[in-house]
Amino acid sequence: MCGIAGFVSFNEDFLSGEERLEMVREMTNAQNHRGPDDEGLWQERQATLGHRRLAVIDLTASGRQPMSAEVEVGLHIVFNGEIYNFKDLRQTLEGVGYHFRTRTDTEVILRSYQHWGIECTTQLRGMFAFAIWDAPKRRLLLARDRLGKKPLYYSEHNGAISFASELQGLLKCRHIQKRIDRSAIDLYLNYGYIPSPGSVFEKVFKLSPAHRGIWEDGRPPRIERYWTIPSPSKSLLSEEIAIEQLQTKLAEAVRIRMVSDVPVGAFLSGGIDSSIIVGLMASQSTRPIKTFSIGFNDYRFNELEHARRVADKWQTDHQELIVEPDALQIIPKMIRHVGEPYADVSIIPTWYLATMTKEQVSVALTGDGGDECFAGYERYLANLLTESLYQLPGWPWVSNQIGNLIHDSFSDSDDRHPQLGRLQRFLHQSSRRMADRYPQWLSYFTREQRQELCDDSLSAVPNDYLGQLVSRYQSLHPVETAMTVDLLSYLPEDLLVKVDIATMASGLEARSPFLDHHIVEFAAELPATMRMKNGRPKYLLKKAFANLLPVENLSRAKMGFGVPVGEWFRGPLRSLLEGVLLDSSTQLFRRSVIERYVNDHLRGRRDYAFQLWNLLILQLWLGSIRE
Repeated sequence: MCGIAGFVSFNEDFLSGEERLEMVREMTNAQNHRGPDDEGLWQERQATLGHRRLAVIDLTASGRQPMSAEVEVGLHIVFNGEIYNFKDLRQTLEGVGYHFRTRTDTEVILRSYQHWGIECTTQLRGMFAFAIWDAPKRRLLLARDRLGKKPLYYSEHNGAISFASELQGLLKCRHIQKRIDRSAIDLYLNYGYIPSPGSVFEKVFKLSPAHRGIWEDGRPPRIERYWTIPSPSKSLLSEEIAIEQLQTKLAEAVRIRMVSDVPVGAFLSGGIDSSIIVGLMASQSTRPIKTFSIGFNDYRFNELEHARRVADKWQTDHQELIVEPDALQIIPKMIRHVGEPYADVSIIPTWYLATMTKEQVSVALTGDGGDECFAGYERYLANLLTESLYQLPGWPWVSNQIGNLIHDSFSDSDDRHPQLGRLQRFLHQSSRRMADRYPQWLSYFTREQRQELCDDSLSAVPNDYLGQLVSRYQSLHPVETAMTVDLLSYLPEDLLVKVDIATMASGLEARSPFLDHHIVEFAAELPATMRMKNGRPKYLLKKAFANLLPVENLSRAKMGFGVPVGEWFRGPLRSLLEGVLLDSSTQLFRRSVIERYVNDHLRGRRDYAFQLWNLLILQLWLGSIRE
């Protein structure tokens, strides 16, 4: 893993060479945590590239970046990621006459571009964000991997393009002004993140997953998608053959991710996905696998006993850490690394998990992507059930009548009759079309709540990005629609941001076998009824790898990577919550609404834990950019 940065100007009078070099050096230094092993800068008349290196493959100086081809070829690259098929690609390219000076995957990308041009992105198997400056063509190519494992920010100004792995690096560009995009704030309040291609600042963008950007002198810029998630196949595999293929493909995805010149371990939550990865690693290793787990003193959020069962089964070298409320002292550092508002509270334990893991290994395999590929979330079943009801003639009217009856009979159903409250909400959701319903399950605040919350200085600017995404795929089976939407939104824009930021802050590389695009394509082509059968989530995945899991882990309900932030707010973090959200200098939101949320939560009337966390992070972020 690495941090990359660069500046390319088609207006040669924009900045002097010395100014460009110093600016890119500052951009690179702001990301030194991503590459603590080495740094490099390269410059020519129009382009300046910078790099921070975390050495994982080819630890010698030959792996240094920026890397250039021969002078007469005129190609230069900075690259963040890992290409798992680079040896096969190298063999193919050597067969048609290319010569290599290093044994790195970086040079393989460079030669692939030399051979295939911008279509080199379709040849790469792995996680990546890279920039290639093609001097003869006066062309800049930016590219990001298919699932969005590696981030890439960019901005255009006065005929120049600047880019960096992290927003804090890009903001070192002196011409970028920190003007907040109001629609981005609405997205953040809604989903807890700001999806690509936008960012919290105007005229600052994220390159979207599976996209490449091409800038050429004298031509309009192009941002184009080079890969899409396939639709389910009409020629269905039998269950037995699907299981055999899944076993083979996932074992291979794990094997190629264990290749490293530095020690490799694994995150182990005790859930199905990470446990399968650990089992496959142990099956392919002659030495005990190092595994790492995080827990809490609150039993409702603690999975350590389940992780221990897996560790015992495979005799791993297992390490654990209990996260305490004082762990939130790292919030300012986290906010700086993310660079924009980000409300997924599970970044806190992930951060500490990465820090603990880095003390012993430099690469860790994870179970990320298993839920989205193999139907692991409860909301997938809920989407199937509610859509089935919604299609019944007259159901919206019937469900609203029943819901109103419950509300009138049990006005405090949320507090004293939680099951009736859940039933009422389920009935309400089943009366709405999928494009309105599904986004609500992933929201912090409804549109009405956001409009009530925001004062006139920041009136909500509704953005229905997730509803539009659901509409695009609603012709699929309801479970397939939900999984596809999550693969295109929640996974890359929330979960993978969390893992990248938390791991790279410690200089740790995270690898995700389930997010190998061969696995994603294979899973996407399976029918929903094979991935979730008779309401049973991860049916095929569990059946394929049942022998790798303890019986207790195989049958238990999914817990998720939760954090007891609600209790923390009522206890050790109460002063932080009140001090930030009830401060008289807070002007973005209506104070009466904030006070109601805080008081209702602290007195136990309502659980506003995640809404309050969302607002807390936003206020702390706003304070950080004023400093």
